[in-house]
Amino acid sequence: MKINFLQNQILGNTLLDYCWLFGAILLGFIFKQLISKYLSQLLYKIIGRKDDNIGAEKFNELLVKPIGLCVMLSIIYIGASHISFPLSWNLVEKEEFGLKMFLNKGFSLLYIYSIFWIIIRFVDYISLILHKKAEQTENRMDDQLIPFVIDIIKIITYIFGLIIVMGNVFNVNITALATGLGIGGIAIAMASKESLENLLGSFTIFLDQPFTVGDIVTVGTITGTVEKVGFRSTRIRTFDKSLVTVPNKKMIDAELDNLGMRPVRRVKFNIGLTYETTPEQIKAIVFEIQEMINKHKDTNQEGKVRFQEFGSSSLDILIVYFVQSPKWETLINVKEDINYKIMEIVKRNKSDFAFPSTTVYLNK
Repeated sequence: MKINFLQNQILGNTLLDYCWLFGAILLGFIFKQLISKYLSQLLYKIIGRKDDNIGAEKFNELLVKPIGLCVMLSIIYIGASHISFPLSWNLVEKEEFGLKMFLNKGFSLLYIYSIFWIIIRFVDYISLILHKKAEQTENRMDDQLIPFVIDIIKIITYIFGLIIVMGNVFNVNITALATGLGIGGIAIAMASKESLENLLGSFTIFLDQPFTVGDIVTVGTITGTVEKVGFRSTRIRTFDKSLVTVPNKKMIDAELDNLGMRPVRRVKFNIGLTYETTPEQIKAIVFEIQEMINKHKDTNQEGKVRFQEFGSSSLDILIVYFVQSPKWETLINVKEDINYKIMEIVKRNKSDFAFPSTTVYLNK
């Protein structure tokens, strides 16, 4: 009796066929996470390495979702294979434009998307391994080259995926398309001239190595730390934490000062003492500041302290010294330390700092 009931038809399909469909979907939702996690762990055992310093947990985090989508689509396909459209709808075959074509191509598009999502996430996993390896080396070129290579692999993957979608989903003649692109290549190159210049600029940066990731550079009015060199642009993190994107063409054409390649960082400024300061006090202050700078652990012996000139409202002392580190953090820490010591020296010698003042005479 139950078997006969399941043989009843609705819209050209038996109830048993619908049970297969909805049962497959229900089981897919229930066991999707479990199946995808199992497949992810199995894949990690096949290709993973115990010494990659990343671990199975991160691998699963990257791949469980795309594998889950692929598993779900596979289960839906199996369930839907028992379902057919009613003959009374008079639908054209999937090779012709209509509902069948729309569903077939839509499903194929989603399935191809899930496959390439898995590939991209696997590339991300490889990227994490390479970054960990690069952290163990002193050569900062690795930190710059790895993201660039990973971006190239991803772009090639995207292009390959697009070709598969166009050829298998939209039935585009890839050979004819390639021929057409060859004919229109000059026009495309002219239209994207600036992008090509930036791409060539990125290769020039890697070949000439005027800077690497982590260097502090000045390009025009921009000063900051290089975070990434991409196909089109270089990202620089300024000292106020803004992220500035500079086209690679500008990075190779403009004057670039790589502060990270300097063996030392120069500090130059004046301090002004009041005109009440005696020559003996000035000599003592200049001598003590010079001694303090020479003996500082983070400066070299090339610093100069001199009584420079008579200012409009102060006796000006020139102070020049060199910090033996290209790092910004070290520079500002040394400057702060020396500034405090200069204040102590001036106070110890019973002088004071001058400030701009104006004398006004009034006639009675």
